[in-house]
Amino acid sequence: MVLILGIETTCDETGVALVEDGYKIISHHVLSQASRHEKFGGVFPELASRLHMPALPLLFNKILEESGRELQEIDAIAVAYGPGLLGALLSGLQFAKGLSIGLKKPLVAVNHVEAHLFAASMNRSPEFPAIGVVVSGGHTTLLLIEAIGSYGVLGETIDDAIGESFDKVAIMLGLSYPGGPLIEKIAAQGDPSLYPFRSGKVKERPLSFSFSGLKTAVLQMLKNHPTAKASDIAASFQECVFKDLLFKISVALKKTGARSILVGGGVANNKRLQGLLQDLPLPVFLPPPELTLDNAAMIAGLGYHNLIHKGPSPLSLEPATRIAF
Repeated sequence: MVLILGIETTCDETGVALVEDGYKIISHHVLSQASRHEKFGGVFPELASRLHMPALPLLFNKILEESGRELQEIDAIAVAYGPGLLGALLSGLQFAKGLSIGLKKPLVAVNHVEAHLFAASMNRSPEFPAIGVVVSGGHTTLLLIEAIGSYGVLGETIDDAIGESFDKVAIMLGLSYPGGPLIEKIAAQGDPSLYPFRSGKVKERPLSFSFSGLKTAVLQMLKNHPTAKASDIAASFQECVFKDLLFKISVALKKTGARSILVGGGVANNKRLQGLLQDLPLPVFLPPPELTLDNAAMIAGLGYHNLIHKGPSPLSLEPATRIAF
């Protein structure tokens, strides 16, 4: 039995978890900062990094008490070292390094985006090669997964991520932050065919994404049609984004001969997206709802595999705001 402590602080959620042998979640907790960032209409990076500091020891003590495990039972410390906000990453990384030194346990670096995809496969056996789809507030990435730890990028956003686009359109519609769940809620009452929005195309990279032009189109529509129903705008916007995503997944399936699809990230909670994914011709693996948002269980789970196959990481490990696969 290998017990891994996971730490997640890439953005505005603080997560700490204990996971056994890469799959069995012993305890995990996430403390969201969303209400503290609401007045800014998005994540305020400096505030995010400051709020992680008191939250980390609080959650660490909570999972130890809840699990009944002792400090010395922990075999390694897995930490998300990127991609993410620099200050937020530093908060988690320094806490993890301190534990690693104090407990004399190995430190294990984990790629946050890769962990989102791993979350979709915890306690499951997807067939490889697979198409990996990461849809979150900070990332929109399409990958070919040959095996856990072996990836090739097929496409990614060249500007805003899907979740970020939802947040910004929500602000245009007079909604609060985070905007994704609110867009989904009012879109359910709207007509998705009323406004013919289109996502941007990336000529040199046909499987990549661009949503900045779509956001501008929504803004212009609101200016030109001030009496338009927010529900119709939201439904048309959401449908455009998801149809673009599904089209590119379908192209990737034909191009690669993949045998399954793994989806991770907070946007994977959207029921309309889940419905569209079920129309694809291959098995689709989604994380349970509690593992779609940023969390430390996925960090600890993937950390176990990284420790087994790659070994410990050096204490000189630095945060990486961007990581290339």
